[in-house]
Amino acid sequence: MKPAPSLHDRLLAEISAFIRSTDNSLANDAGDPAFAEPLVGFARGDDPIFARYKDVVGPFHWTPLEAFREAFPDRTIEADEITVISWILPHTERTKHDNRRETLYPSESWARARFFGETVNDALRRRVVDFFLGETIAALAPVLLPTWSRKDSDRFVWASTWSERHQAYAAGLGTFGLCDGLITPKGKAMRVGAVVAATADLPVSPRPYDDHHAYCLFYSTGTCRACIERCPVGAISEQGHDKRLCRDHVHRTANAHVKEQYGFDGYGCGLCQTGVPCESGIPVAKQAGAKHPS
Repeated sequence: MKPAPSLHDRLLAEISAFIRSTDNSLANDAGDPAFAEPLVGFARGDDPIFARYKDVVGPFHWTPLEAFREAFPDRTIEADEITVISWILPHTERTKHDNRRETLYPSESWARARFFGETVNDALRRRVVDFFLGETIAALAPVLLPTWSRKDSDRFVWASTWSERHQAYAAGLGTFGLCDGLITPKGKAMRVGAVVAATADLPVSPRPYDDHHAYCLFYSTGTCRACIERCPVGAISEQGHDKRLCRDHVHRTANAHVKEQYGFDGYGCGLCQTGVPCESGIPVAKQAGAKHPS
């Protein structure tokens, strides 16, 4: 008799089943999927990196234990009894291809993946929480809590009380690039999500890097700069990412274009995530300066 599937295997099967379902949709007439097969990683709640985020992101940034207590204030639990489940939702080849050809505005498929795709991501967050509740394990999606918020930051302009990209970094899923995007084994063209669960029965993922910029060619070798060239409004430079310029383009200029040309109230850009060496994987130095196929 085969042993019963582990909690880890059942969880991965649940996430994979969701991505293969019709819930994973760009909400277009063709019924195209919003995302390809995901990556999933795990970090334990007492990992020292979460305390360091108080300095890196801001003192307001929740540790996994603090996030858990936001949802379950009467529950007694310790940090080592908690696991952070993080996932990467890669954009499909069709979406990346479409956006790669753009020079100013997002393609329709990219705008749909940014707007309707985040609805898909929210549904996955809830499905993962429900999975754990079905296993009699308390769980929550921190970004869906009413107390989750964005904060003004002297260092980062804006930051949030729970950064899912930082959870992915902690779970070994990727490092940050010049444009602030997370470069993962499936590339930078993706969305990210996370859930916190009251269990230590999930294997911790290896974190195969010490430098938070390890996968970015600009920081690791001084080469590339492709995301600088791809940004239509000059929001990326060798000094980093100008969030104000970026946000104005994404939420105003691109929003107006999406409404007028594509017929829905969405937004996005993603040009710095497509047509670059880190679009679909971790780049290597010889890719710097190479043209991506159209």
